[in-house]
Amino acid sequence: MSTTDTTGADSAPLDDLKARHRRMWALGDYPRVAREIVSPLGGVLVDALDVGAGERVLDVAAGTGSAAVRAAGRGATVTASDLTPELLEAGRAEHPDEDLTWDVADAEALPYGDAAFDVVLSAIGVMFAPHHQQAADELVRTCRPGGRIGVVSWTPEGTIGRLFATMRPYVPAPPPGVSPPPLWGTEDHVRGLFGDRVDRWRVERRVLPVDHFDDGAGFRDYFAAHYGPTIAAYAAHSGDPERTADLDRDLAALGDREGTAGPDGFAMQWEYLLMTGEVV
Repeated sequence: MSTTDTTGADSAPLDDLKARHRRMWALGDYPRVAREIVSPLGGVLVDALDVGAGERVLDVAAGTGSAAVRAAGRGATVTASDLTPELLEAGRAEHPDEDLTWDVADAEALPYGDAAFDVVLSAIGVMFAPHHQQAADELVRTCRPGGRIGVVSWTPEGTIGRLFATMRPYVPAPPPGVSPPPLWGTEDHVRGLFGDRVDRWRVERRVLPVDHFDDGAGFRDYFAAHYGPTIAAYAAHSGDPERTADLDRDLAALGDREGTAGPDGFAMQWEYLLMTGEVV
């Protein structure tokens, strides 16, 4: 199915912050990162929510649609939405036979009616919306009472949370009101965002096994080539060889600390938080 842009002429134009986010996630090759490493998390979330045939499912900040595709495979009627059209186009190209709706949409201003979906979910996606409360409010608004909400997010203490902490000194400070993405990997933060509007929470910390790299330098080089936020961190110091060398060193050191070299190669365990609940 085609990709529809709901952030176009009939809606308010993207502000500078959202436009920068859209450009950042189009850098490099995030579809490759999804395909080679993180796509299993979409299936983890869909399975945890036990998505069923005929259910109306919204995948928010879907990226290339790993969760959306898994839900469609279970017979659900699925909409995959994301702010970055390049990611949706990549997902649609990778899954041309899946019966999905692909919408370019802002997680903080979703173009869907109240209670329009039975299941609203996001796998390592909505955590990157800059205003956490607005995004959480939209997840609740679009899910019917009795429906289910589910999120998978990198934890602050896990490898990707530490990646963002390592990059923080190398990027400009965010505008006021913008929250760090890994906060979505903290149970108390997520419960606070949803308040008493969601209950029957099921909460698990899990790890994604990753054996894609030979060492910490390989981890750094992969992210520097393919992951938008890391590419943006390097771009901020493109004219400063000393600062670039510092970033090189810090990311490689992080990778070495987070991985373990053994007889089967270099292995990492990327921690994430899985939370599912029911809308009151």
